[in-house]
Amino acid sequence: MTRLFYLAVFVGCLGLLGFGLYLEHAQGLEPCPLCIFQRIAYIVVGVIALIATIHNPSGWMQYVYSGITIITAVTGLSIAGRQTWLQHLPPEKVPECGPGLDYMLEVFPLAEALKMVLSGSGECAEVQWTFLSFSIAEWSLVCFSLIILFTIIITFVVKPQHALESN
Repeated sequence: MTRLFYLAVFVGCLGLLGFGLYLEHAQGLEPCPLCIFQRIAYIVVGVIALIATIHNPSGWMQYVYSGITIITAVTGLSIAGRQTWLQHLPPEKVPECGPGLDYMLEVFPLAEALKMVLSGSGECAEVQWTFLSFSIAEWSLVCFSLIILFTIIITFVVKPQHALESN
């Protein structure tokens, strides 16, 4: 069950990243800095899930993989939440567009560049695409929330019951 779950998470992250690349390269949508950090969170969750799929953890290692997955997904959820908040600001409250991510990383120290990116800018408030009236950031909120929820269920609900049945 654990291996199948992590395989599903890996495939899901791969699909989300692939769709993001499709929107960028085929539809011409330029990702903002917060979008890029969400992609990084999906990459990290996907890599953790791939390693967990290969390793098929049991015992305390299941909790290690789950913990790392949840921490990374909460980070992605926070970034998506920040972007969603920016997207719902009244137009007069939206911050001005800042420099691009490449420029910030080249010119500023890493800590300062990260602080600038995570504070968001006007480009992060722009809604370029919607599906069922949800923006990409809102869909990202849903996806990160589902990863967190199902990781908790698999780790603390399904796995303990399975352990009880085997005893």
